[in-house]
Amino acid sequence: MAIDFQNETLCSIAEAAKLFPGRPHVATIWRYVHTGVRGLRLETIKVGGKRFTSHEAIERFIERVTAAADGREIPVRSAKQRARDIARAEAELAAYGI
Repeated sequence: MAIDFQNETLCSIAEAAKLFPGRPHVATIWRYVHTGVRGLRLETIKVGGKRFTSHEAIERFIERVTAAADGREIPVRSAKQRARDIARAEAELAAYGI
């Protein structure tokens, strides 16, 4: 799944290192981006010559790596499914007056 920069919280690769449990070195995050873990790579986007990931992409990456290590599969939502889920959540929040 690609990063949706309009709806996700972007952060630099250096900032991403601080968000991972155990605070791995920035070089480790770059390895997650380029090489990956168990065939899974951390999603990034490039804006103005600089790489960014997102808090949500980090969460997806950790979930997928954990699932692969445990031998189970986590289904990936399509862009349409994600948009539908967001619309549903926004409607529910609006119903509560939030």
